[in-house]
Amino acid sequence: MDVALGFIIFIVVVILLRSIVQINEYERGIKFSKGKFVKILNPGWRLILPIIETYKKVDIRTKVVDVPEQDAITKDNVSVRINAVIYYKIFDAAKAVLEVENFYFAVSQLAQTTMRNAVGSVTLDDLLSEREKLSEEICKIIDAATDPWGIKVENVELKDITLPEDMKRVIAKVAEAEREKMAVITKAQGETEAAKNLAEAAKTMASTPGALHLRTLSTINDVSSDQSNTLIFCVPIEMIDSFRQGNGNAEAVKKIVESIQKEK
Repeated sequence: MDVALGFIIFIVVVILLRSIVQINEYERGIKFSKGKFVKILNPGWRLILPIIETYKKVDIRTKVVDVPEQDAITKDNVSVRINAVIYYKIFDAAKAVLEVENFYFAVSQLAQTTMRNAVGSVTLDDLLSEREKLSEEICKIIDAATDPWGIKVENVELKDITLPEDMKRVIAKVAEAEREKMAVITKAQGETEAAKNLAEAAKTMASTPGALHLRTLSTINDVSSDQSNTLIFCVPIEMIDSFRQGNGNAEAVKKIVESIQKEK
């Protein structure tokens, strides 16, 4: 009798020990009784009766899905290859198990189709220049689709956009042509500014008596500083008139001529 009782106690203890399950802090347990959903098990030790009850663990940490490289065609009929990374986490463990068969696979497939559709709705220029905006749009679409599954999509990042070789050459030629265009525009603007400055200088010299003569003598002074240069120039009649008039400009001209002679 004692042996039978001891055996029964041993069996009960074994069953109880096997019925205790551990749910970690980063997990949630989905408990079923006779095949029906009962409740969500929080972290800790929980009791699951054999045969009658079962459970399934769900990891609620943020998951990273590397979306395989996809072939897509942009709105302007350019073939590209593109891949992305998706960050998501489960906010309702029960829905993630009950509403979709395999949420890992489902999210990956949904991301691939959404990414191809999004690329097909924009031109190549928009795809290359507004990558962040397109990533946000893809994230919103996937998040709305996975919400009934208890999944929150936190972020989508487009990693690489691969173009055909002929398209790369075309883009390089366009960029080179654009740089040449900017160089021509910059040169033309510089010439325009130079012409305006020369016109202003000409007006100033024309309106100031003796200014042209002083400028001429200053230039002669700069050129004659090198002893190896031989300088031949004609004195304008206006300069002689300035000497004859005996005004202040004549004195200035005289001083410049004297300085030139001293240097020589």
